Amino acid sequence: MVVRENFENSLQELQTKMTEMGELAILSLEKAFSAFQTQDIELALRVIEEDNEIDDLEEEINQIAIWLTVKEQPVARDLRKIIGAIKISSEIERIADFGVNIAKSAIKIGSGHSLISLTQLESMKDACINMLQKALQSFIDENIVLAKEVGDMDDVVDDFSNETYKKLTTYLSEHPEETNQLVQLLFINRYLERTADHITNIAESAAYLIKGRRYDLN
Repeated sequence: MVVRENFENSLQELQTKMTEMGELAILSLEKAFSAFQTQDIELALRVIEEDNEIDDLEEEINQIAIWLTVKEQPVARDLRKIIGAIKISSEIERIADFGVNIAKSAIKIGSGHSLISLTQLESMKDACINMLQKALQSFIDENIVLAKEVGDMDDVVDDFSNETYKKLTTYLSEHPEETNQLVQLLFINRYLERTADHITNIAESAAYLIKGRRYDLN
């Protein structure tokens, strides 16, 4: 009984660290997008500097997961939960990297007249944050409904991305003098679209934990 209790405590620690990683990734996206919107270079630089904290958490999760796998030799649902924690932490790390990339684009755009009004980037960012919250909750609560909602929201982000791409490329053909900023906006559009894809992968890991088979939610 004590052995099982220790095992459950370690699983809970995995979930706690995953939740912390998710919160930091959301904060990274929020800060990076705010830096982009307000053209705040100092804030963008802080986003880049703070990325190490997320990398450290991913390493801690991997170490706990490997230790549990070797020591406890879990099977069935427990093993799926541990494997899921490893995969999800990797996805969150990539999401945080996109936050860093947005911050770098903000720095490259710098100050001057912003063309963000041409885009659906803010709506994409908001959708991504909502998706990430739902995806992590679906894993922790083993809620398949939330996982499926994330897949549906990914389609919404794709639609926003396609609309933004068309508007920006059209504007670029008419205003080549704005090439630098428009290229960075296209990059940010791509970063957010890929962020949604990685979040959908998290939801698929949750679905695998719950149902024991793989789902294609994207």
